[in-house]
Amino acid sequence: MKLGLNLSFAIKRWIGGEQLAHVIRQDLDMDCVQFTWDLVDPWWPATARNAVAREYANAFRAAGITIESTFGGLASYCYNHFLAPSATLRDLGKEHLRRAIDMTAEMEVAATGMPLGSYSAQDAVDPMRREEIYQRALQSLVDVTRYAKIRGLSTLLIEPVPLTTEFPSSVEDALRLMTDLDGATDIPVRLLVDWGHALFKPLFGEQANMEHWINHCGDYISAWHIQQTDGLLDRHWSFTQPGIVTPQRLSAFWHQQHLSDQTYLLEIIYPFEQTDDFVLRDMQEGIKLLRSVA
Repeated sequence: MKLGLNLSFAIKRWIGGEQLAHVIRQDLDMDCVQFTWDLVDPWWPATARNAVAREYANAFRAAGITIESTFGGLASYCYNHFLAPSATLRDLGKEHLRRAIDMTAEMEVAATGMPLGSYSAQDAVDPMRREEIYQRALQSLVDVTRYAKIRGLSTLLIEPVPLTTEFPSSVEDALRLMTDLDGATDIPVRLLVDWGHALFKPLFGEQANMEHWINHCGDYISAWHIQQTDGLLDRHWSFTQPGIVTPQRLSAFWHQQHLSDQTYLLEIIYPFEQTDDFVLRDMQEGIKLLRSVA
């Protein structure tokens, strides 16, 4: 299995390129990461933001760490972005992604992405409004890919989420988004599928399985977020916890589907109250469990 780290485990803890590179390479023995925007806010003033982002990128490269992509984190996920109820908020969501593209380009990373956004409570239950906003979001994504190509990026990633108030959530949503964008964008838009989202039983029922996702959307899946979960909430637990996404299940899926390039990115999110020593030990043990079946 090709393993990588989403750096969500590090936020508010290991800050600065050299310190975090040491944790990644020396303490966790990993060399492939997805850089979370929670470490560098795309909305910071550009000059300062880019300097901080480049410092991370340069330190990682010096340590032999590949940054496969950058991606929206907890802070970014709080906003409605491309699916917001007003044009002003949607434009801000578009600008948010454009600034992340700028940051990613400064880091010399080829891909970035985020969940598309959230409908308001009122719009979520109005089919006509959902469709109207969705069509506007499609055009905005096309525009953003044009900008991303100018800035030197090669791929834009969209993450499906386990909420019907967002889009895409289901396999059908994701396939529609991919086919609607196919051939219309300047660079490819692809899916980053999270195991904990896709196995959310209260929403997807019998279709809460990865085989359903890869059978319908496999041609569009570029990478995976992996997390331990119970299928009842979006847990983002470490693999030291009991749950339905065992290392053995991940390994079996990888080999049965003949995967090779679609990185399994560990996206583990700890309570901020948890001690740094516990987080580091728990990450080490979780990675050890995954490697034992790789």
